[in-house]
Amino acid sequence: MSTEQKFPTEIVELPSKGLLYAEDSPLKSGTIEMKYMTAKEEDILTNQNYIERGVVIDKLLQSLIVDKTIDYNQILVGDKNALLIAARILGYGAEYEFTFAGNKEVVDLSALNNKELNEELFKDGKNEFTFTLPTTNTNITFKLLTHGDEVKLDQELKGLKKINREASPDLSTRLKHMITSVDGDSDTKTIRDFIDNRFLARDSRAFRKYASEIQPDVDLKFYPDNGPEEGVDIPIGINFLWPDANL
Repeated sequence: MSTEQKFPTEIVELPSKGLLYAEDSPLKSGTIEMKYMTAKEEDILTNQNYIERGVVIDKLLQSLIVDKTIDYNQILVGDKNALLIAARILGYGAEYEFTFAGNKEVVDLSALNNKELNEELFKDGKNEFTFTLPTTNTNITFKLLTHGDEVKLDQELKGLKKINREASPDLSTRLKHMITSVDGDSDTKTIRDFIDNRFLARDSRAFRKYASEIQPDVDLKFYPDNGPEEGVDIPIGINFLWPDANL
């Protein structure tokens, strides 16, 4: 806990351990210092403008991060999940109560673990990975998405749905933001054409499974009685960050 601040803080360990950030980035340390939630942050959580725009969680996390030189857009999605869990613990404690399948469930958030990281894949510090599609033997490179990438993805999806409200291109659009080359060709048009016209469903599934396995993240599963063996995702929304919110 920091003694230099006027408010108590805690150091949050990032699931990525900082291995995918540039050498000159403060994120390279693999940790982020966060302050405890105050009434100021509760104001953020009830800001209707933020809620309607879907940015309330990001505004909250940006307020809680102590080092304002950190580029929030560079934070990997899995690392942001760790900050989200930390924000809830620092604001309202580790015990999280919710209802699942009609039953009351209580999870100790402080007991959640980061996914095991294969550091051999991250040893050069570059956010680029390779994968050979099992059916077509096509070689692709891809990156793990950051918050900034997710913002661009969301903007593109909103634009596409303005053109065609019945369209649901979420999966293919996400792939277009992740994949950086196809058989050595990094041209954006080539990548998008491949995804739209030649990316077999079985290869897409294999790729998404692999990307999920290697992505640094928090294990956000709980295991209810008589639930599936692989567990169930912990439900997260505004009430997760503010138990008293009736939204």
